[in-house]
Amino acid sequence: MATLQQEKEKERIRSVAHLLHQAAKPIRILQAIGWSQQVKVDFFAKNAQELPEVTYPGFDPQPTLELLYEARNQIFPMSRVDQWLERQSNCIEWGARMLANVGTPGFFNYSCQAYGQPKAPLRYDPITPLELAEKIREDIENLNHINMNVPSPAIHSCDEVAPQIEQAVKAHFGEDAPQVNIVDELSANALATSKQIRLRKDAKFTDKDAIQLINHEAFIHVLTSLNGKKQTDLPILGDGHVGTTRTQEGLAVFAEVISGSMELSRLQRLADRVFAIQMAIEGADFLEVYRYFLERTGEPDQAFESSRRVFRGGVITGGAPFTKDVVYLFGLLQVSSVIRAVFSAGRADCLELLFCGKLDCVDVPALGELVVMGLCKMPRYLPPWIVDPRSLLAFLSYSTFMSQMNLDSLTEIVKRFLADTPIIDPKL
Repeated sequence: MATLQQEKEKERIRSVAHLLHQAAKPIRILQAIGWSQQVKVDFFAKNAQELPEVTYPGFDPQPTLELLYEARNQIFPMSRVDQWLERQSNCIEWGARMLANVGTPGFFNYSCQAYGQPKAPLRYDPITPLELAEKIREDIENLNHINMNVPSPAIHSCDEVAPQIEQAVKAHFGEDAPQVNIVDELSANALATSKQIRLRKDAKFTDKDAIQLINHEAFIHVLTSLNGKKQTDLPILGDGHVGTTRTQEGLAVFAEVISGSMELSRLQRLADRVFAIQMAIEGADFLEVYRYFLERTGEPDQAFESSRRVFRGGVITGGAPFTKDVVYLFGLLQVSSVIRAVFSAGRADCLELLFCGKLDCVDVPALGELVVMGLCKMPRYLPPWIVDPRSLLAFLSYSTFMSQMNLDSLTEIVKRFLADTPIIDPKL
């Protein structure tokens, strides 16, 4: 039976978590910095020769900061749980100050605190996001000379993809399944909340894209939202904020990999976004970044959308972009490492904690303590590859084995005896 002191401690934690939840409510960064469809229309009406004209709504951070002040008065960052609460408060503040500085260099400064930047070393590792992107590009270029005769994928509209997604979410979430809606304007091809998955009307998808959306948007973003909304004692777990983005996107990209829906073109896009952000930091304006993407893809619409991701909320003339997109590759690296380490340590019991709401990987120890205290609920919903982890275990075993092997000498031998092997026409 819990003592009076234990009950008081639990009530303090509940109080702080609810205050943080209230503080985070108005921080809707992607919504606040979204561009209207008219910006794109005007850009192409001017033959993509003039900088877009974008305005943003004002944001008053004071109500959020006052709630954070009240919450911090109850936080004593000596324990893991309090350190977790402190991290939440800091991240919510960065988000509030970002929105208070949209369209200015100040937005970029807080964006760097929240998400990092291409040349900033990763946490616990000296490698940078830019170096990760360069490695991805190098590996892809080494593969590009291989003629695998991959057929061009069929292209599907939203009307074709939406029923497939709807069927998958109904089967997985039952009565909690989000609605799948097609909308005219959206800051990406697809965005998800606990209540709906929205698809941009003019977006086009391959067969892999549809599977990717189900695994990325539904089985990660929707799933963690639904689980977080059920955390009545810790409602902050239902709020996605800048401090949860890296792990959320890392899990989502990992889900693409483990489900077999990741493609080289997708990896290339993730790397190109990092290069584009660095270009903007070094002074490239929207037009220069647009032309970079246009050269890479040959598709004006995609080039515009990719450039918009870099400049939304920032300075169109360059020098101060939105750095969120550096988190995807690092998030993938972080999540992959954490999942492998969890199994290596024999602590598979901790794996489900990654899905109990919106969180960062480093929050797991604190959340474990909160589960034992009875404040954090284990997740109701889990991705298919966690429910049935056979493919995950095989993937981890293989990747761990390969990472420990030096195959340079064997590779050279194979290259040597293939040098004289006739080239085979696949049509024969």
